[in-house]
Amino acid sequence: MVAVTGAAGFIGGWVVEGLLARGYRVRACVRDVDDDARVGFLKAMGGYASGRLTLHAADLDNAGCFDDIFSGCDGVAHVSHVSTYDDPEYVQRTCDHIIHSVEASGTVRRVVVTSSVAAVISEADINELVRRPVCDEDRYPDESNPKRTPERGQGYSMGKVIAQRAFSDAAARSGRWDAITVCPADNVGPILSAHQRSGGPWQHLIERMLQGRCEIFQGTGPYRPWMTVDVRDDAACHIGLLESDAVANGERYIAWSTDTRTYEDVCATIDRVLPELHHEPGPMVDATPERLKAREAEFRSIWAGCILRNDRIRAVVPITFRPLDDSIRDCVESLLTVAEIEPSRRPA
Repeated sequence: MVAVTGAAGFIGGWVVEGLLARGYRVRACVRDVDDDARVGFLKAMGGYASGRLTLHAADLDNAGCFDDIFSGCDGVAHVSHVSTYDDPEYVQRTCDHIIHSVEASGTVRRVVVTSSVAAVISEADINELVRRPVCDEDRYPDESNPKRTPERGQGYSMGKVIAQRAFSDAAARSGRWDAITVCPADNVGPILSAHQRSGGPWQHLIERMLQGRCEIFQGTGPYRPWMTVDVRDDAACHIGLLESDAVANGERYIAWSTDTRTYEDVCATIDRVLPELHHEPGPMVDATPERLKAREAEFRSIWAGCILRNDRIRAVVPITFRPLDDSIRDCVESLLTVAEIEPSRRPA
């Protein structure tokens, strides 16, 4: 039996789906079990009808709320986000809540913690990517840089590193369970519920592209290309790490295909993979702050020089990453059908 925190989210929903497909019993942790706009898709899964999937209300801000849920579980997929990553003490406190419930369960043997590729490549000084361009599991952002602060936009990256260390250190002290971290890249792929269209930046950006509202600046770094993983492959990595006997406490694995594409290329891909849609992207607006536009060529060159590696995750999880074209196509079609997005179209 596996408990999944953040089960109503984009990644969490696919983790639940994948676990059920592999025959697991799943306890899905959500904020409100009666909020059908967010959890209705979970109740529509076959495992819920049979009782193999159960929903449980839990708010990780509240200590002890996972005690009963984790009891009897063999594993936990801790996918949930916290309310803010800009307060390190708060991030640590929420980790401690999960850790205490894992310890209290007496049965959990492994926790897979969802981190982010931001814990690998988010730099206060982008030139650090020139000095250390290889992006693999051994890479961390330069934590000695005095500009690495929440006030300068580094809170998310800092919080993810805090969480990884909190869980691996606690597991090492316990000796009864281990903690493995997965660092997903930019998740692209089909949504399972309408609310998920805005539950992560990448599908929301594709939604805006569909509606003809194309803005290049995406807030993850000026002119950074998309570094992608299909959300279904990301979920498979989570499940594979729960199962693998080739991993050890404290290890982390990057989940990405190593396929990269610029914002403009992603937008153009929609019409290429779905010509029947007659997609009209509208004008391409560069919303990058003026002080950064002058360095566009420099930024694009630095990002192009990054070397993305995924050999470690492929060595411990039986995974073949989907082509990005498939992920974009399936994301678009789910936005049209599940979220009922009205696309911008060229005249017939």
